Amino acid sequence: MATVNPYLNFSGNTEEAFNFYKSVFGTEFLAVVRFKDAPGGDKMPPEAQNKIMHMSLPIGNGNILMATDMIESMGQILKTGNNFSLSITPTSEEEALHFFNRLSAGGTIEAPFKKEFWGAYFGMFLDKFGVRWMINYDPNQGK
Repeated sequence: MATVNPYLNFSGNTEEAFNFYKSVFGTEFLAVVRFKDAPGGDKMPPEAQNKIMHMSLPIGNGNILMATDMIESMGQILKTGNNFSLSITPTSEEEALHFFNRLSAGGTIEAPFKKEFWGAYFGMFLDKFGVRWMINYDPNQGK
């Protein structure tokens, strides 16, 4: 069965926020990925390269709090309504495609569902009700 976790967007202070959350929950980061670590990251503006592309922190009972920095030079402007997404972690590629295709119907696809550089299949969209979703299926997860 898939899990659903909150994915937060910050305006350049993800690392500060997550260090605070880490102190509250008393857990260690599962991942810290900076924009410079992504393909083409070296071509980003220098002030954006060290910003957080993905960060995750377990917050108890199988729940994971995740986040990213929104980069204004890439046209990403933080505002009420786009400061979070719901991230689904399916248990199979078939389940991932099912969720992606059904939930995105009538909505706006922001990132088509495809295999990404980190090894997972990923897609992102705004559903027809204005809720932002992310589907991330990693075939190597749990191995």
